[in-house]
Amino acid sequence: MSKGSVPFGRLTIFMTRQPERDARDILSREIGFIRKPHGGRLRIALAFPNTYYVGMSNLGFQTVYRLFNEQEDVVCERVFLPGRQELQAQLASGRPLRTIESNTPVRNFDVFAFSVSFEWDYTNVVSMLRLAGMAPRADARTRHDPLVVIGGAVTFVNPEPLAAFAEVIAAGEAEALAPALAAAMRDADGRDDLLRRLAAERGFYVPSFYDVHYRPDGTIAAYEPKPGTGAPTVVQKAAIKSVERLDPPATTIFTPDTEFGSRFLIEVVRGCANLCRFCWAGYNYLPVRAFPADRILELARLARPHANRAGLVSIALCDHPEIERILRGLIDMGYSISPASLRLDDLTEPIVRMLHESGERSITIAPETGSDRLRRVINKTVTNAEILERAELIFASGLENLKLYYMIGLPTETDDDIDAIRELTAALRGILLAHSRPRGHLGRIVASVNPLIPKPGTTYQWLPMEDPVLTERKAKRLRSLVADLDNVYFNIKSERHSYYQALLSLGDRRVAPAIEAAERNGGQWRAAVAETGVDADFYIFRDRSHDAVLPWDIIDGGMKASFFRSEFDKAIRAEWTLPPKRQQENARFLPVIS
Repeated sequence: MSKGSVPFGRLTIFMTRQPERDARDILSREIGFIRKPHGGRLRIALAFPNTYYVGMSNLGFQTVYRLFNEQEDVVCERVFLPGRQELQAQLASGRPLRTIESNTPVRNFDVFAFSVSFEWDYTNVVSMLRLAGMAPRADARTRHDPLVVIGGAVTFVNPEPLAAFAEVIAAGEAEALAPALAAAMRDADGRDDLLRRLAAERGFYVPSFYDVHYRPDGTIAAYEPKPGTGAPTVVQKAAIKSVERLDPPATTIFTPDTEFGSRFLIEVVRGCANLCRFCWAGYNYLPVRAFPADRILELARLARPHANRAGLVSIALCDHPEIERILRGLIDMGYSISPASLRLDDLTEPIVRMLHESGERSITIAPETGSDRLRRVINKTVTNAEILERAELIFASGLENLKLYYMIGLPTETDDDIDAIRELTAALRGILLAHSRPRGHLGRIVASVNPLIPKPGTTYQWLPMEDPVLTERKAKRLRSLVADLDNVYFNIKSERHSYYQALLSLGDRRVAPAIEAAERNGGQWRAAVAETGVDADFYIFRDRSHDAVLPWDIIDGGMKASFFRSEFDKAIRAEWTLPPKRQQENARFLPVIS
């Protein structure tokens, strides 16, 4: 086995074609890639269904690459979607899709595994299957084709829109799934036996092993395992109970050819106990598990020659009991520290001070709305008073810029709530100016506003998406309200963009024809839906509260429907469900949640 520090020119390959030259150029700028001989090993082509620039910025993708290659009898190589112009030329020419490490055609591998993080990449899965010389639909492939396995963040949420394209969908955490997949392939006697073995394993969903029965109104009546397959009635998500003995997901391949070229990314905490009612990640990555601080710092030390910025990945960074020691250790190594979005209720003076000391000038927070009432609806357990108090702390420390995340189209939202976004942002701007003017350098506030897409596996999974006409009216109102705020920039996502994302998030396997059509026509979703006759409104604007079965019910994510229904009732009453550490702090609000 050879690592990325070994000159690529020593490898015995022929540099006669442009893709090979591209691979050589890519690897010459990488540190940390892995090459193994193929002989006698399980061969996995690991695909990120987007470009190299995007894929190599994805921590989950790099983690799966490491997990497979840690197994001595497995060789895992990477493959990405070509750039737009090259993609069209390659599709036209029939030139096969090849891996980066050895320039081997993907179709020669045993497994073609996809790590999918975003709904918009579904069409790219189809493109990459076509580039590999394989039929996009699983039922049109043969045992001579690689086994197509699709995993990633989207399979936690709703695997069904991808069901037609995969032999196997991996639902859960890679640390549990990667070894199980390799073990099943070692022991299996042929493709049919392999699928049966995987179906018996936690976290592996074999779509072809199920008949889906529909009611006359188009809703799902039942998923029925086919006789003789041994498939379970419901597939339980695979998860790791404890991370104490695991390496945290971290950047293992460094390259300048990516968004985070000089940044070492590492996961600090997995999960979040706050349980915001719209947040699929909060529910699906439970329980909260903190990676060992010593190992986080050790990996950071090893990465320091290749990176000068540390990106700390977490839904709830400050839930790590040793976060201050981690920050101090990174600063002492000379890292500039960039955290993910920070929960304001956990933000402390030492944390803010150390972020500034490390060289950070911006911080990201997510008020979600400007209204305390609406924040109780979504179970965001922070108030405007606390937000403004933390803003004083942030700007007094020397941090200059603030990024905000807001949503519109939330349940029970009124025009007063839209007005409140403007009022909160203006108050934050006032604090920014009060601290930045004496320094002679004005910072800025950048706000990102997204329409709510009710996500599977959350309290709002039964809700229809808000009428686009109403959402667009709210967006127009908000644009007008904030137009006079200097040094404040609002990026409001269009309802049309969210409409088709919602289709892919809330759909079932019957939306596959629209995905194929959108892949053929260059992403023209309106035309794709019209061509295939897929009733997008059925999935997006229908109240699902009386559906017997939801498309994503085939995966058991660990949360009970009764809990979600109870949370939905609380949302309508604008009541919090407070995590224990917040109950005492917010005792003054307890009358509203009793």
